[in-house]
Amino acid sequence: MNELKDIDLRDDPGAGRYVKDEVVAVEFAQQHGELMSLEGANRYAPGDALITGTGGARWVVDRARFDDKYVPADAELAHGAPGRYRNRPAVVLAKRMDAPFAMARRAAGDVLNGNAGDWVLQYAPGDYGVVRADRFAQVYRSA
Repeated sequence: MNELKDIDLRDDPGAGRYVKDEVVAVEFAQQHGELMSLEGANRYAPGDALITGTGGARWVVDRARFDDKYVPADAELAHGAPGRYRNRPAVVLAKRMDAPFAMARRAAGDVLNGNAGDWVLQYAPGDYGVVRADRFAQVYRSA
């Protein structure tokens, strides 16, 4: 398995710009814990968002990032209450990988694993995600 470190998709000719469009179900953690996503363990702290997306995919977003990245999908839902949220459209860099790989979400962060055909996402320098190929096809569009 290829271990990816310190990659920067801004300089990678094989990377493209994509936008996610998805409504997700959100709960907020009451205590510290760990959620197992398809790509690996996601540790969380009280207040972090525990998200269930398209096809049952699950992941964690820390509270500060969640507040910046998601808005209630239903007009009557107060921001911060459990319920349905839509991501704010934002361009991310993404690259399809041709071999199995592993990488940390952030420096000293949770290690995520991908298979051949899965995608590496770069939200910002040093801030990464891994998305399975079938899920990527469902929720990401070329920007």
